[in-house]
Amino acid sequence: MAKRKTAYVCSDCGAEFPRWQGQCSECKAWNTISEFVVSPATSTSKTTHSGYAGQTAAKIEKLNAIDLESLPRFSAGFKELDRVLGGGIVPGAAMLIGGSPGAGKSTLLLQVMCQLAATESALYVTGEESLQQVAMRAKRLGLPDDKLMMLAETNVETICDLALQNKPRIMVIDSIQVMHVSDVQSAPGSVSQVRESAAYLTRFAKQHHISMFIVGHVTKDGNLAGPKVLEHCIDASMMLEGESDGRFRTLRSHKNRFGAVNELGVFAMTEKGLKEVNNPSAIFLSRGEHQAPGSSVMVIWEGTRPLLVEIQALVDYSQMANPRRVAVGLEQNRLAMLLAVLHRHGNVQMNDQDVFVNVVGGVKVSETSADLALLLSMVSSFRNRALPRELIVLGEVGLAGEIRPVPNGTERILEAAKHGFKRAIVPKANAPKQPVPGLQVVPVAQLSEALDALE
Repeated sequence: MAKRKTAYVCSDCGAEFPRWQGQCSECKAWNTISEFVVSPATSTSKTTHSGYAGQTAAKIEKLNAIDLESLPRFSAGFKELDRVLGGGIVPGAAMLIGGSPGAGKSTLLLQVMCQLAATESALYVTGEESLQQVAMRAKRLGLPDDKLMMLAETNVETICDLALQNKPRIMVIDSIQVMHVSDVQSAPGSVSQVRESAAYLTRFAKQHHISMFIVGHVTKDGNLAGPKVLEHCIDASMMLEGESDGRFRTLRSHKNRFGAVNELGVFAMTEKGLKEVNNPSAIFLSRGEHQAPGSSVMVIWEGTRPLLVEIQALVDYSQMANPRRVAVGLEQNRLAMLLAVLHRHGNVQMNDQDVFVNVVGGVKVSETSADLALLLSMVSSFRNRALPRELIVLGEVGLAGEIRPVPNGTERILEAAKHGFKRAIVPKANAPKQPVPGLQVVPVAQLSEALDALE
């Protein structure tokens, strides 16, 4: 009998260790190392894991001789999903969709599969729900259910054997945390089972050119559950975000071998499932008729398109010895840095003020183009003077008080003009060479110039 071999793997970074330890020496995370059972080597292991996705008939080809027309993309039926995927579904791609419970992962994939089943051979594999539960959801959503093939199974080998008999073009695995491989002796959901199941399914998808969506759960920190190797072996990783009591969901790509990363798709949760939102800026700009102090509109760049969002700031006298600095949707450290820049180069002191900032609509802004809009919002609230309703602001603020240009500045300005904005405060380097009809562009090079433009 072969001796059982074990290793210890960090679930955050995927580093392996010969024995258990409390802290990962690679990523410095605590209590993330768990036991991983190494499957014993067999006589077929050499051919199973050789070459691209286990293919044995490998040959050397010239780069210009590779046929690209044999694997064309096809649409998922949702333009927002196609955008996040980079233009459609690639045959043989393994795509991972994560999200918190109730975000709508299973609902979105069930809608996609029911629509694709009308023209493509589609198989939906459920390991968490019974077939009756899935059928009840499809009936409640009013989806066509006469073409989609269903399977309730958690054994990966059985799933692949049945898929070979029916030869689907697209598959859904819901979810990877309940799947298991027979050779691995640990429980489903463990590091070793998730790792081996994902590798087995990915090889199967690439060998037979089957597009595969894999559903993954997230931890309480919002990260994808399971080993980091899970994200390395798949082709695209997407996260469906949104509050369970909210209406809108955002689908963002964190990894995509076939398109741009950080692409954003917006959906609305309705009684009939998820619906596409073709104009997300109209949602995030649903402001009231009264313009309150501390509110400004900025243009952020999400993937391949501009997005207009509103940022709000509340500056109030603090009753505490250490004033609070709270940022929702923005980076906390950058808020503290911008307050220091505002004090030094704008001569606006807020050391005794509580500062609360929020991006409306639950959007998370990670780029620096929101710096100037954030500063002007805080000044507006501090002075209790509302900014003009037709004003758009964009620009990065440096530590020396300079206003730096942002990428795709012209496209952002044109998007603001399309939505009816009449005035724009932009970095001097982003000022368009040709005048924009209906939009007054105010180029600024220093923070003091931007504050003077508000007068």
